[in-house]
Amino acid sequence: MSSIRLFKKEINNIVGSYIEEVYDWELNHPDADPESTEQLIDKSIALFDDLIEKIHQAKRQGGKEGFKALKDHLSTSVDALQKELTKLG
Repeated sequence: MSSIRLFKKEINNIVGSYIEEVYDWELNHPDADPESTEQLIDKSIALFDDLIEKIHQAKRQGGKEGFKALKDHLSTSVDALQKELTKLG
């Protein structure tokens, strides 16, 4: 179970780092529309919630086979969010 705990920490760290990056972008672009960055933050929080829920579902089903897919989903989702942030500025 410790690997699940570490995976949750990894998700928290990756999503938290992304949110910090969005806030840094906001500070460096004061003329930008804050609505667009708020949407990115909302998407990242929704991603976090979705992944944690899927981890709990996988735990209930008793298998760790789905965790590889969840790690891939985390990676691709954060990359997509990163691309959206770069499009802003």
